[in-house]
Amino acid sequence: MKNKILSIMLICVFAFSSIAFADAETHEVVVSLGKNLSDEQRKEMLNLFGADENTKIIEVTNEEEREYLGEYIDEKLLGTRAISSVYVEKLPEGEGITVDTRNITWVTNDMYRNAIVTAGIKDAKIVVAAPFQVSGTAALTGVIKAFEDITGEEITEIEKKVASEEIAKTATLGSEIGQEEAEELISSIKMYVVKNNVKRKGSIKKVAEEMAEDLGIELTKEQMDQIVSLMKGISKLNLDINEIKGQLQDISGKIDKITEQNIEIRSFLERILDAITNFFSKFFK
Repeated sequence: MKNKILSIMLICVFAFSSIAFADAETHEVVVSLGKNLSDEQRKEMLNLFGADENTKIIEVTNEEEREYLGEYIDEKLLGTRAISSVYVEKLPEGEGITVDTRNITWVTNDMYRNAIVTAGIKDAKIVVAAPFQVSGTAALTGVIKAFEDITGEEITEIEKKVASEEIAKTATLGSEIGQEEAEELISSIKMYVVKNNVKRKGSIKKVAEEMAEDLGIELTKEQMDQIVSLMKGISKLNLDINEIKGQLQDISGKIDKITEQNIEIRSFLERILDAITNFFSKFFK
């Protein structure tokens, strides 16, 4: 009898501990600081983020941002110092992604949010900041490192690479056609590609052309090539449109409108081949 009572007590203790630990995990915070901040600037960032002695602090170097962004961003924007810093708080499941920025000029809140979702990050409150105006190129690397630290989950190299490519190409396009226009265009193409499982290069280009026309945006051949290349990478990731809507809750209705458009993405030859395939498949069931 005593053994039974002891067993029940132990089960209750472990169950309570598990619940408490899970709750603590959902509110865990990590701050990522740019490696090249001065001591005074570090204090400024930590005060802004409300960090205390119990807050986990990590760093991001210029070498790390170059590893993922160097292929896509002009040398002048990357510079030689890592300054932008981030606050990352893991939220309970279903809360989605929120981003706030301070002194970040080149990358918008929604550019960060879209790239963060591409990287597979979920349910997090994120603040990106710097002690003075900077491009914000180091921030995505900081978000990824902080989220991995909080959850213990590793974000794959391809997710990191494609998310970095997305934020770099969207921000670059934003400097050419306008930040809001670039963010809306890239986001719209991505949502459609993910929802409709568009993988062929020619089909992706048709989606991009249609979306650009709907938004009244004229693209150069080079800009179109950059977008198609990015979307080709995104199409290889295991992204789910419902999960994206869950993370970007404030625009879920807009996502539905985008993905429900009827865009003819198959060429005439592809339609003929599909028809032939469907015809012969009837005889080999």
